[in-house]
Amino acid sequence: MSYILSCCSTADLSKEHFEKRDINYVCFHFYLDEAYYPDDLGQTMPFDKFYKAMEDGAMTKTSQVNVAEFEEYFESFLKEGKDILHVTLASGISGVNNSANIAKTMMEEKYPDRKIYVVDSCSAAAGYGMLMDTLADMRDAGKSIDEVHEWVEANKGRVHHWLTPTDLKYLIRGGRLSKTSGFVGQMLNICPVLIVAGDGTLKSMQKVRTKKKVLDVLASKVVENTEEGAAYTGKCYVAHSACEEDAKVLVSLIEEKVPALKDKVVMGDIGTVIGSHTGPGTLLVSFFGNERA
Repeated sequence: MSYILSCCSTADLSKEHFEKRDINYVCFHFYLDEAYYPDDLGQTMPFDKFYKAMEDGAMTKTSQVNVAEFEEYFESFLKEGKDILHVTLASGISGVNNSANIAKTMMEEKYPDRKIYVVDSCSAAAGYGMLMDTLADMRDAGKSIDEVHEWVEANKGRVHHWLTPTDLKYLIRGGRLSKTSGFVGQMLNICPVLIVAGDGTLKSMQKVRTKKKVLDVLASKVVENTEEGAAYTGKCYVAHSACEEDAKVLVSLIEEKVPALKDKVVMGDIGTVIGSHTGPGTLLVSFFGNERA
């Protein structure tokens, strides 16, 4: 094709998945205590080692892709005569979309004959990855860069992300939950259900007692937020941070409620950047549904 599809590593697909679908990515960065690592999909820092370190008390900090990195990254494709459709992590979570747009403007001056589109995904993690996978389907079906760009801008608001962090201390540490609310929640065994809202920000939607019940609630969201309900046949992704068995239970519950998704739910890991903020024990389900608020 005359164009490339690109995203940030925070789309949280596996390295093998990115390569199989011919989706390019640029890496965020993170610190584990004082050590610096690229967010390279678990290659340098395996996910199990990363989340074990968090459980043992290691502090994490993340940093986005900067303008200079985007310039170098974009130019590697532009020099080959390729146009670029780059989809960024939600601007409500990170400032990376702004960095990508600054680099876009600079590269357009240098390569005026090339097309460069930068899109705010308004998504993160598995939902972001699911969106990129859909764009790869369209590209492989012969859609032009303009057609794919038009579609993603019109449909990115339909990507649902429902998640629960089963350990509240990481939300407390990140300032997304007050210490008082967190203490009460932990005492009462409350699991909050969160969404990535239409503007890309994280919002709390409800509170559920016990992990067993919250898994059922997450599975029910596919039925509640799609026009097809239990007959939904679209894409569905489940991601987890060091809680694979819980993720398998969630997949089974989704398949029970939506029979057409039997053996079709894609399961993967929450990466090191998103996981730095949600912590180990987080579950996420994403699918295409009604327009998000």
